[in-house]
Amino acid sequence: MTRKEDGASEAARRMFDADRAARALGVELVDIAEGSAVVRMTVTADMVNGHGIAHGGCVFLLADTAFACACACNSHGPVTVAAAADIDFVASAREGDVLTAEAAERVGFGRSGIYDVTVRRGDEVVAEFRGRSRTLRSAPD
Repeated sequence: MTRKEDGASEAARRMFDADRAARALGVELVDIAEGSAVVRMTVTADMVNGHGIAHGGCVFLLADTAFACACACNSHGPVTVAAAADIDFVASAREGDVLTAEAAERVGFGRSGIYDVTVRRGDEVVAEFRGRSRTLRSAPD
């Protein structure tokens, strides 16, 4: 962590720590602040598809994890979840590549929000993700 954590950041860290799927793929939480988050993952042999490139689902999971952490930072009570998301893959990643996903809130309105996430390998953009969030009225079952 590079920024001082506040209550919302602590909630996001707890949510990340409980994310077994992201942790199983080696995703690391690099930075978190109100409305933003940075996560990192190294592409392993188990993440490569039949074409020898990173499986799109693994890249999506990385971007979605950054999105979730950024949303959680804005949630001071009720749970905030993804309502929808889409991704554009603009470059391939390969085994051994270190990917970083940086999420930023674009706008919040009512119980909804829009977040953009850029996935990079170094300075090169690999994917652009847009997530739409929704704050639930009550915790999910």
